[in-house]
Amino acid sequence: MRKTLKEIAEIIDGEVVGDARIVITGVSGIKEAHKGDITFLANPKYFPLIDKTCASAVITSRDIRAVPKPIIRTDNPSLAFAKVISSFAAPLKITHPRGIHPTAILGKNVTLGKDVAIGAYTVIEDEVSIGNNTIIYAGCFIGHHTEIGSDTLIYPRVSIRERITIGKRVIIHSGTVVGSDGFGFVAIDGLHHKIPQTGTVQVGDDVEIGANVTIDRARFDKTVIGSGTKIDNLVQIAHNVVIGENSIIVAQVGISGSTIIGKGVTIAGQAGLAGHITVGDGAIVAAKAGVTKSVPPNTTVSGYPAKPHALAKRVNACIQNLPRLYNTIAELKRKIEELEKRIKE
Repeated sequence: MRKTLKEIAEIIDGEVVGDARIVITGVSGIKEAHKGDITFLANPKYFPLIDKTCASAVITSRDIRAVPKPIIRTDNPSLAFAKVISSFAAPLKITHPRGIHPTAILGKNVTLGKDVAIGAYTVIEDEVSIGNNTIIYAGCFIGHHTEIGSDTLIYPRVSIRERITIGKRVIIHSGTVVGSDGFGFVAIDGLHHKIPQTGTVQVGDDVEIGANVTIDRARFDKTVIGSGTKIDNLVQIAHNVVIGENSIIVAQVGISGSTIIGKGVTIAGQAGLAGHITVGDGAIVAAKAGVTKSVPPNTTVSGYPAKPHALAKRVNACIQNLPRLYNTIAELKRKIEELEKRIKE
């Protein structure tokens, strides 16, 4: 496929700076791009790569001015680039299951909406309700008294345990378990006795849950995933956690029990959160942060234990200087010892 910069700018409502007649034949990342490709630059820290990239043009934010090659200035370079990718890519042919496969097992009083699809060897237990146009792939398990909304897509080998509520337009990727028991034990005479986990999980509308995510049911009441929230792969969400609407939880995050996550929160990869704390609306938890105390709204924290990001950077800078400081102190100690010897003489 071939498009001029002018044609691409019209697709993404952008402004061309440079030769609008340049022909683009492909899309690529800024480091991997070749001549004829268009790429994008959303993070200012990668701005020096504009001089190095082999791309023929770059999609940028509107605050970028003069650069050594043609650009398309947009309000949101990441979103614009996604639209360009879609316009260049051949449609991905995905054949979803259709109808009820003869090997699927349906329990008593299962309610299926219009055009529901259930794949091979999926087990639907008693009293389950599934909304219109929902697709459940092969090898899934849906526990009794679970409700699944319309237009939801559940990929192979997902387990949704009993008495769970899943909203509309939810996507759940392979290997995920929703509603497994919370990790609750009490030690008596050196033995760990299991505490019953009698609550549920409630997943809102327009949620996407990645592969191999585990969301535990509440000990009492419910674990909640707010509408619009997106969860990456390999995330652990413990019992009674509440995650607000439109939050982002990146891969390998662990959230301990009874923690409350606000709306529009971002938790970056491999961050760990202690239990019974609150992360306020709009907060950002940086990658690998260890959060042991509550985080105020609209605050960025990093490090372990997590602290305001500006302070964490200063602490890290001091740590990086420890070898030099050690040598300085050793040299000062040596000089002091020499002076003390001279004084005694």
